[in-house]
Amino acid sequence: MKGQIAIMLIASVLMVGGCATKKYVAQQVDPTNAKISEVDKNQKNTQKELEADEPKISAADEKAGSADARATDALSRADAASKKSDQVRADLHNELNEKIANIDDYKAAGDITVLFKFDSAKLTDDAKQQLDQMATGQVGSLKRYFVAIQGFTDSTGSADHNLELSRKRAEAVQTYLVSQHNMPVYRIQIVGLGKDKPVDEGKTRAAREKNRRVEVTLFSADGAQSAQTSTPTQ
Repeated sequence: MKGQIAIMLIASVLMVGGCATKKYVAQQVDPTNAKISEVDKNQKNTQKELEADEPKISAADEKAGSADARATDALSRADAASKKSDQVRADLHNELNEKIANIDDYKAAGDITVLFKFDSAKLTDDAKQQLDQMATGQVGSLKRYFVAIQGFTDSTGSADHNLELSRKRAEAVQTYLVSQHNMPVYRIQIVGLGKDKPVDEGKTRAAREKNRRVEVTLFSADGAQSAQTSTPTQ
């Protein structure tokens, strides 16, 4: 009888213990399962977002590729422009060197002096007539020439004023030759020297009149070119 009671007690304990164990396991496992389900859910959402973003990514890649192509084309065009600029610069440099190399061939071929009234940069009729004669008679059909124009004043007035006035006188001569005789601007060089280099050091009225002037000198290399052309070959 006692043995049967003991067996029944043990069975009861096992039944109670089994129920407790299942409950414990459920308590431990259920939260974990819930977390796993949440992870699966997040993973699915992430996958959906990636699938939705895939067209955007493709479009971005396409734009990046197009931008890269444009950048490459721009670099190519910039390189071509740089090479063209270098070629133009080289051509101009060679042309300039050629002109400078022959600068010693230019010799004075004529000169005139035009006078101005006191504190004036306006050409007189006599000055215009002198310039006309030089442009039509001395320049004529010259091909290799340039004109040097130097403006001067008398000693009256401040140095700054005289320097500006002498420059204006030289410019007046230049403007007349360009506008009335179609002389290329690049063949004319001008400078204003103020009261420096007077032709007459005197203090008289006549001396001052002589110093209010513009000296125009014609230089040409046509004579040297003709001499080179006529020189017989050895």
